[in-house]
Amino acid sequence: MIHQPSSYQKATQTQPLWIKALAEPGQEFGPIDLRLLSGEVPVGLRGTLYRNGPGRLERGGERVPHWFDGDGAILAVHLMDAGAIGLYRYIQTTGFQAESQSGEYLYSGYGQLAPGPFWQRWGKPTKNTANTSVIALPDKLLALWEGGSPHALDLETLETIGIDNLGALANNQPFSAHPKRAPEAGDIYNFGVTYGKTAKLNLFRCDSTGQIQQVGEVPLPRLSLVHDVCLAGPYLVFFVPPLQLQALPLLLGFRSYSDALQWQPDQGTQIIVVDRQTLQEVSRYDTDPWFQWHFGNGYVDQDGSVVVDYIRYPDFQINQWLAEVPTGHPLASTPGKLWRLRLVPETGKVLENTQQWELDCDFPIGPALQGGTKPNRLYLAADADASWAEKTAEMYNSIACLDFQTGGVSLAQPGLGCYPSEPIYAPDRFTPNQGWILTVVFDGNRDRSTLQIYNAQQLDAGPVAVLELPQIIPISFHGTWRPGN
Repeated sequence: MIHQPSSYQKATQTQPLWIKALAEPGQEFGPIDLRLLSGEVPVGLRGTLYRNGPGRLERGGERVPHWFDGDGAILAVHLMDAGAIGLYRYIQTTGFQAESQSGEYLYSGYGQLAPGPFWQRWGKPTKNTANTSVIALPDKLLALWEGGSPHALDLETLETIGIDNLGALANNQPFSAHPKRAPEAGDIYNFGVTYGKTAKLNLFRCDSTGQIQQVGEVPLPRLSLVHDVCLAGPYLVFFVPPLQLQALPLLLGFRSYSDALQWQPDQGTQIIVVDRQTLQEVSRYDTDPWFQWHFGNGYVDQDGSVVVDYIRYPDFQINQWLAEVPTGHPLASTPGKLWRLRLVPETGKVLENTQQWELDCDFPIGPALQGGTKPNRLYLAADADASWAEKTAEMYNSIACLDFQTGGVSLAQPGLGCYPSEPIYAPDRFTPNQGWILTVVFDGNRDRSTLQIYNAQQLDAGPVAVLELPQIIPISFHGTWRPGN
């Protein structure tokens, strides 16, 4: 096991408990039977939970300068009639293999610069960390990272198969970490941002197996960062934040991608509406400045307007906060709030844009079958105790359910010093409209990680089952549920 320098170990004594989940690289394990700590796994819950995130933030005594630079690792938990089996594997990217062999960092990344003088970075590829999200296809799992092409893995063993071009991607062409699946047809929509003298959104429609069937292209107003897309009925909606990439310092190796992004609020946020059938632009509209990583759900209302739920940040300070996470001392306070925007799709004109909830939150998800339609409920990771203005170093401590029909809110609160990951919704295989919320929780008091399962309609009743994981799972970003047979 690799140990951190003594100065880092001493620093953790005054740091929040969650840093212990990131203090050392995650250790691969399994397949191994998981011990049931409490409750029972529902008989209607059979399938696999997959989660992806940076498993290694240190190599050769050097910490990465940004959380996004950690090497991707996948957790899989197979829930079967005979019990639960867990395994954890690093994605064997070419960059991961080369750095594992050398024992030191070799590549530039999102916030990282390759070692050596700047001229040695010219023309050197950026490491595809494959560390952001996953999508389960019938015959493979895709590990996603928005700066490059996906890596295919075996659904059962998590063995890395290699880069997958999905039948149409060019050499390591970006395929974002947030594809959206249309529930009525199973088609998968995604995008990738490419840069040149100008920037553009490359649009993709894949069939249910992940093979690209249709491509499109939409110009961006500037060299910006686009992380997510909202599926709203017949439309795909993009928000282009007022970020400007300073291309020359990036190309010359003076700055990382993260450091080359400049917040320019005078440019405002641009909304782009795309027809999902033709993959052609319908409209675009300039509005107030904000930044967002993630969308909730979107739909077309009875009056024909498009409604989009999203997490809004007042500026790009969240990026600095994420850069400070590996140090255990994130100070750049920047709360994310749930907002709802209503627009006219034919023109992109914003009719309404208002905050919906007072708590700091992110990672919004809904039942998969509601994708692109009016949601009944929305689930989020939230801070239920205090605002980030008071606890800048803390992470989310709760899972929240917002019921749009009743207006009620329920909370799953694992306890003080416990940190749940993004909620994942899994439908019950026997009971329509019944579902379960799965979240991996790091308990900083006991130095352990667990999988906790909640009734999706009764979060505040506590977990119906808790499974112990054999190793600490570094805090991850995104996951998915693959139903069993």
